[in-house]
Amino acid sequence: MTGRIADSLDIQHIAEKLDGCVFTKKKFPGAVYHMKEPKIVALLFNSGKIVFTGITCMEDYQKGLGLLISQLDGLGIKTMAVPDISAKNMVCSYDTGLKINLTKVITTFAYEKIEYEPEQFPGLVFRIDEPKIVVLIFSSGKIILTGGTNIEDVKSAIDQLMKKLTPIC
Repeated sequence: MTGRIADSLDIQHIAEKLDGCVFTKKKFPGAVYHMKEPKIVALLFNSGKIVFTGITCMEDYQKGLGLLISQLDGLGIKTMAVPDISAKNMVCSYDTGLKINLTKVITTFAYEKIEYEPEQFPGLVFRIDEPKIVVLIFSSGKIILTGGTNIEDVKSAIDQLMKKLTPIC
């Protein structure tokens, strides 16, 4: 999730006052705030922009955002009444329950939007046009999906992939 929570943020001040928040200007241009509950990370920038990583469900996102805004308010930092935040790139993992012969996938899919170089990387890269999602497929049956902006797109990509994989596994 990424977006804006304020017009600007004094991330040096925030890092000094907020437990679990670190700002090392030489290493990274933003402050890194590790929340304990929910266990997510917020990257805070002087521009007022924020990036959340490690979110596993919408409840954690809402809880984390509420906690961060409350803590910033406690430090006297004015935040937007309605933060402008949205999903830009979801990364999801899924276990197909199949053992996948990646070489067979290449020949069956007829090299359709596939990259596979086992000497460099053990997974096969499969690109889906609609929704625009990239899937990393591993022989263990586990897959990683990236590029989705909502859970419906991710589910659609899984459905499309399973329709192609199930007959050949």
